[in-house]
Order: sequence, then C-alpha cells, then structure tokens
Amino acid sequence: MSDFGTILKELERFLEVEFSMRDVSGIAKDIAALPPKDQDFILNWTQRLSAAHVQIATLFATLAPEVARRMDQRLIEAWVMQSLDAHDRNGLQAAVKVLREVDRFIEQDHEHAAGIVLEDVRGIILTFACGLSGRRLFLDTSDEAWTDGETLHLPAIIARMENAADNFVLCKALVAMLWAQGRFGTMRVLFEGMLKDHPDPMRALAFFNRLETLRLEACISRELPGLFRDMLRIKDDVLPETWQAYAVRLSHPDATSMDSLSLLPDALQSDIPDPPCYQCKLDTDAIMKRIAEENAKLRVKLSEIARSIPGPNESPKKFEVAHDRASGEMELMLDDMPIAPPEDVRQLLSSVMLDFGEIPPEYLVAAGPGEYDPTLDRAVQKDPEQVWQGTYHEEGATLYPEWDMGRGSYRKNWCVMRERDVPAIHDGFIEMTLAKHSQLVRQIRRTFEGMRDEDRLLKRQPQGEHIDLDALIEALSDVNAGSEMSELLYARLYRAERNIAVAFLVDMSGSTKGWVNDAEREALVLMSEALEALGDRYAIYGFSGMTRKKCELFRIKRFDEPYGDEVKARISGIRPQDYTRMGFAIRHMNALLKEMDAKTRILITITDGRPEDYNDNYRGGYGIADTRQALTEARRSGIHPFGITIDKEGRDYLPHLYGPAHYVVIDEARLLPLKVAEIYRRLTV
Repeated sequence: MSDFGTILKELERFLEVEFSMRDVSGIAKDIAALPPKDQDFILNWTQRLSAAHVQIATLFATLAPEVARRMDQRLIEAWVMQSLDAHDRNGLQAAVKVLREVDRFIEQDHEHAAGIVLEDVRGIILTFACGLSGRRLFLDTSDEAWTDGETLHLPAIIARMENAADNFVLCKALVAMLWAQGRFGTMRVLFEGMLKDHPDPMRALAFFNRLETLRLEACISRELPGLFRDMLRIKDDVLPETWQAYAVRLSHPDATSMDSLSLLPDALQSDIPDPPCYQCKLDTDAIMKRIAEENAKLRVKLSEIARSIPGPNESPKKFEVAHDRASGEMELMLDDMPIAPPEDVRQLLSSVMLDFGEIPPEYLVAAGPGEYDPTLDRAVQKDPEQVWQGTYHEEGATLYPEWDMGRGSYRKNWCVMRERDVPAIHDGFIEMTLAKHSQLVRQIRRTFEGMRDEDRLLKRQPQGEHIDLDALIEALSDVNAGSEMSELLYARLYRAERNIAVAFLVDMSGSTKGWVNDAEREALVLMSEALEALGDRYAIYGFSGMTRKKCELFRIKRFDEPYGDEVKARISGIRPQDYTRMGFAIRHMNALLKEMDAKTRILITITDGRPEDYNDNYRGGYGIADTRQALTEARRSGIHPFGITIDKEGRDYLPHLYGPAHYVVIDEARLLPLKVAEIYRRLTV
C-alpha cells in the first residue's frame, strides 16, 4: 500500500501542481484510504489522462475514490474511455461533462453491454443502406432516427432491446424504414407540401407518420421478408381496433401515401397509438432543403456540360433524359445528341428519380450565371492551406483512427487526412537522373526483364523433364536403409505469372530537404523505369503532416495511371513539407492496396527518420507505437510491409516496427537509388 506522502508526490507530478499551485492533498487523502489495487488503478489512469489534459486528469482523480466504491474497474475504464473519446471529438468541455455525469453513465451500463454502438457497425449499415437505396448515402448520429434522403441519422447507441442481437435487428429495421420513406413515396407528400395548410400541421404530421408506418411495414414485408420476420419478433406496439382496420387497408399492394392522406381526417378523430420501436421521425424542413440543394447542384452540373459542348451559350440549355426503367440506365440528351453523364451527374439524376419517380422538366434546365450557391454542395473541398486561419473543416476529408499506447485503444476519427496532387514541375530533373544513372538503368532493366520472363525450377516433383539428383540420392539412401523409395524424383521448369501490386510511400517531411530529397526522387525514377519493363502494378504516394488536423497524402502516381510525362513531372515536384506523422499514411495505403486484385501486395516505405510531429505527443514512443499498430493492421490484411530508412539510428526502433527481416538501413542518402531496385527484386522474386 502506498502511503499518503507517496501518493501526494505522484499526484503533484501528474497534475503539474508546480504551475497551477493547486492543493491536491485532499485528493491524495481520499486515494490513500482505498485498497492498494484501487490506489494503483487510479494513479495509473490519472497519469494517462494527464497526457490528454491536466484538467481531465484532475477531475478524474477527484471523483475516482467515490466512483471506485460504486463501479468495478472494467466499468470505470469504459467511463474514462468515453470521456477521452468525447475530448477527441468535441474538446475539453465535452470530456468534463462525461466525467461529471457519472450517475448517467452507470444507468447506461446496460446499453454499453447489450447495445449496438453505431460507430462499430457503420460499414455494415452503410453497405446495407446503399444496397437498398441505389444512391450515395451518409451516416450521422442523432437522438432520433430520421433522414433527408441523403444522410441517415441514427442514435449513437441503440439499446432498446434486451440483447445485442435484437438491437442489431432494430438498427437494420430503422434503416429499412428510412429507406422505405423515400422508396414508397412518404417523402413526396412532404416535399410537395400536402400537409402545410392543415390547421394543426404538427399533429397532422404525427398522425400521417403513424399511418405511413403501417403502410411501410407492409411494403417491407413484401420487399424484405426475412428482415420483416425479425421486425415482427421485436415489435412492441398494440393497435386499437380502428387502427387495425387502417392497417388492413394500407397493407394492400396498391396502397400509396395518398391512401394514408385520405385516412388522415378520420384518424385525427381518435387517439394516436404508441409507435413501434422502429418508427422513424419525419423532418419536412430537412427533406425540402436537401431536394433544393440537389436541384441547384444538378442544374449547375448541366451548365458545365453545356459549356463544354461547342456552340452558342447565350441562353440556358434544356436537356432531356431517356430512362430505361428495366435496367435503370439513364441517357442524357442535348439537342437530340446523346451525352454520357459523368458519375456525379448520374448520381444526382438517380437521386431525383428516386424522389419523384421521374425527372421534373425544370430540373433539366442548365443553370444560368449566378444561380448557384457553392456552399450548398456538401462535397465542396476546403482549402487545406487554410487550416490555421480557422476556416478549415473536416468536411471532405478522410478520418483515420490512431493508436494511443497510453490508453491501450484507438482514438477514433482522430487524423484528418486529405489527398493532394504533387505539383508537376518540368525542370529537366528526370532527364538529368536518367543521364546520370544511364548504366545503372540499363542494368536494372535487364535484371527486371529477366524476372518477368524467368522460369523457375521446381524440385521433388512426381514427374518432369529432368531428374532431381538430390532427391534421387536421398531416395536411394532410404532404400538402402530399408525405407520405401520416394516417387518425388523429378524436376521441371515452371513459368510463374506475376500478380503483384506494390505501393511506395515516400517521406516528404521537412527533414528530407537537400540530399535526401534528391536521393528519394532519383530512386523513384529508377524504380519506375525498371517497373515499366517488369509490368508490375505500382503506385507512388508521399506523406507529411503537421498535427492530427493536417495529415496530407500526396498523389504522385495512382495504380491505374500510366508512367507518362505528368507522373514524371510530379516525381520531379516532390519537395519537403512538414513532419513525419506516419500512421495515417500507412492506413490509407493499406486501404488502397486492399482494393487491388493481386496475389501479392507490398507496401514499401522510404523515410529518413523515426515518426514524429510538431508540438504534440506523437514524438517518441507514442508515434512508434501508432506506426507499429498500423503496420500490424496491414499484415492482418495480407499486405507485406517493408521499411527503407536513411536514419543511422534506425536500428534502435525499426525491428520493433517491421520485425527483424523486414527493413533495411542505408547509411548514406546517395546510395538510396542504387539499393531500392535491388531490395524490390529480393522482395518479389
């Protein structure tokens, strides 16, 4: 057991008392009164929390002695982690609120044990929803389930049922109901304003929603019978006799939202029955706003198409759409000339078709000058250079988790990552490199061409063109020893087809300025020239960052992009940027490699030093632990990572990151172009 004095010293160190002058003796006294196991637990978490924010750590240490008498350590850890997640997402005050509402957290323990956390099933739910709707969808959290037709809003934790399996059914049922609102015409009543003139529009909307729930249940029973059987199992509403009659009428296959409207006056004379657990909210304003946005976006896209076609552009052009209902394909026409719509226009047309059942003529008139407000477009990209001017948002970025070694868990959606193109620079660097290394280029090309065409000798085969002398000698020895003679005595030549995808991830941090940057660029030129002869699919990306808010991945060559003048100019344009935050970049490359249909997938990272970042805790052990976790994730996905570093101290940490046989340290930057091709040959033979 730690004594009061020891605990006080630890708290003063963790909570930085020398700066705050706070008296923590009372906290130390409360902790000292606890059993040793609880003392160590609280002090350990106080130290961890201080790395996030001293105020969070102080509040935890203050509350923890009393909380330890009410909750076991497993539950306390869940409470602390919820606070840290709130801090990651919304800042200090959100974290403090979670800690102060400990009573509410205890009440929600059942939810955390049996409930479905939306973030944990996000991928499954979005795949299910997009498969149903046929349009691009987004997912967000809300206290109630509702949709504007483009974003599904669901509770962060769905825990109304007694067990996790039923809560997952409820989650899918909510998604199905939101889909059905658009698919079977509920939304059309709202955006056509059929309820706005009612004397009590809010009451009318509530009754209309209850009637539509009855109709949509019947629609789902026909379209998704398996899910509907599960919905019946968790259903918890009881209908009075009058509403049972409504249900019978609305369950007819020909029933529409107009039938619900026709029943509305009669239904308003009764009490509204309790809704089933999967009934969703109707939000008229959100639906109207989303439809207006799509109308504006479609018209401006059509305007862009019209301007790209030769001819007069004085007046807005009117398009036509030919829709094949059997296949769902749509063909865009302008002046009787067919136009293949770009993917974003196709998505907009499909969305409008789902809303209206047709494309209204006014939607097909190209926007005139000044008609469109670009702030309506949720896909508009924010300028990454404005990150420090307060106008930077996470909208349009890809969010990646990060491994926090102190917590022993991930910080969800922590790194804000954007892909950017490396500026193409036509400065003669490629030509100079090829001239400088002309002999080496020819040598590497010959080596790689041999790899492409080489036959491999397979030994110990049951049949073949040659005798395997080693196998024959061993077999004769076995016979002399009284054993049965092996039949695997032949050797044959085998030409293996290469099916490889490799991604090169290049450090573009500020420390690569000078010789290292030149060596990296030269190495990429030599590798690209050689890989063109070999035929392996490859991509090249650079990475850099400055804190978690500005994590940048630089496109140099995509997998599907030819090695032409533009790619060569991007290699020439590689320049040092900020710091070496690596975890997000490895995770993004993992995602790109997983999309490749290849037997062998390799990730080669070229860097000049250990992971680090500016003015945060990514330096030291934290950054190494996160990078190691990202590499572990890659291996679990069947990707083979390999590290090349010019850091002479790399042997101190690279075995921990890559394993003893999966990295190499090059002592001098000038040797990098000479070594990379040889390393690649060894990795892929």
